[in-house]
Amino acid sequence: MERLGIIDLGSNTARLVIAELFTDGHYMVVDEMKESVRLGQDMDRDGFLKPQRIAETIKTLKMFKRLCDANSVDRIIAVATAAVRRAKNQRSFLDEIQATCNIKIRVLSEEEEAILVYRGVINTMDIPKGLILEIGGGSTKIIYYNRRNLLNYASLPFGAVTLTDLFASDCSPEEASVQIETFFTEQLKKIPWLKEVDPEAQMIGVGGSFRNLFKISKLVKKYPLDTVHNYRIAVEDFKGIYDMIRVLDVDKRKKIKGLSPTRADIMPAAMSIVNSFVSFMGIDNFAIGGNGLREGLLFNQAMPTTLEKPVSDVLTYSLDTLIKYYGCDKTHIDHVVQLSIQLFKQLRVLHKFSRQYLKVLKIAASLHDCGKRVKYYNHQKHSWYMILNASIHGATHREIVLAAFVACCHKKEDVSLAEWQKYKDIVLEEDLDAVKKLGVLLRIAESLDRSRGSVVTGVNCDVLGDSVIMKTEVTGDALLEIRDASMANAEFKKAFRKNLEIL
Repeated sequence: MERLGIIDLGSNTARLVIAELFTDGHYMVVDEMKESVRLGQDMDRDGFLKPQRIAETIKTLKMFKRLCDANSVDRIIAVATAAVRRAKNQRSFLDEIQATCNIKIRVLSEEEEAILVYRGVINTMDIPKGLILEIGGGSTKIIYYNRRNLLNYASLPFGAVTLTDLFASDCSPEEASVQIETFFTEQLKKIPWLKEVDPEAQMIGVGGSFRNLFKISKLVKKYPLDTVHNYRIAVEDFKGIYDMIRVLDVDKRKKIKGLSPTRADIMPAAMSIVNSFVSFMGIDNFAIGGNGLREGLLFNQAMPTTLEKPVSDVLTYSLDTLIKYYGCDKTHIDHVVQLSIQLFKQLRVLHKFSRQYLKVLKIAASLHDCGKRVKYYNHQKHSWYMILNASIHGATHREIVLAAFVACCHKKEDVSLAEWQKYKDIVLEEDLDAVKKLGVLLRIAESLDRSRGSVVTGVNCDVLGDSVIMKTEVTGDALLEIRDASMANAEFKKAFRKNLEIL
């Protein structure tokens, strides 16, 4: 196992993530730090990084280096983007960092930056056709992919910091936002391939401004999850937040809950970019991605095959990462998942659920035991919490919530209606019945591998009148497994209104 530090020196923010790279192509972030250094501020006047910004950046990088040393980081990969890329004093700046911080920074080209953002998104989101809008401090990237292949990108040489500087005249905040929208729309008209984007492509917002947008939206809507990744927002809801922010002066913006005070001055410019983009492209909703350039670098290191081809099954890869990180028994988990899927398919005549619920069951079966890392007793409750708060890629928030409740049900635990009500705006009315039925299936599947020896290799279910006859395929003594699974008869009858007999 290797510990890797990734430093992303942007035009607005310097970020460090520390990750453990596992030997089989997975990674897990174990620490992070960020500072608003505003490296690109006032650059448009003469093209030089300013002494005060350089001093602030060096102070931050020294802190990053200390944190890496404290975490026993084996190596550091440091990259810089738009501000340093355009700086006339780039060479002296990089030399000073090398001398004072012992950190070698590589300046990314526009193409390299766009590709890394794309890799961070494509390997963590199950969206086959996407239009990525990544807003940085000194640049804005638009990246189009279809069928998980990168087709086009554009890197515009201005972002939230530079546009704030350019339009920070004597006009009101609202007038400045109109000017930025007009300016940005004119730039979009110069990108010919935008007219060829598939209408089914989903917009994905990436960057600190989008993460802040999530925090504000979460408070406005009283959204129960803290998960920014794959959060969906309607353009109508976005415009409500935008209209609130753009008319306020910076002091009043700093008081908005969810908006970082260090981003309060540049947030209107970022939101103006978004508003211009969704209007120009005719977009009515978009997803917010929690991963971008840094995750692209991490995938390059942890799984070099993604340099040629992205992860084929985002959800399975993500679940395998968590199974490894939580120290679960992979062989047992794989067998429980397999048996759960068999039960789901064999009993489809009873439950009549769509394939989306099979995905929910797979997540729950994969992580149902992860709560044992906290404590064995009542581990289903700990698994519930861990699934809700884990970084599960390739699943919607609704699917994650449902999977958490299914996992919580697999030990005779009934759904807490008080907890369920907290997620009423995410789940559907029919989901409660589905959760209870899937919870019973998961309980039976786990019981059928009670000895963790894969003795029960499969099941064949016959629905006969008011009974379900479940015939097991075995390779040895399965008395323990059949007895344990049969103890779910009462819950099975309550959920499916059929008696269960396991042979």
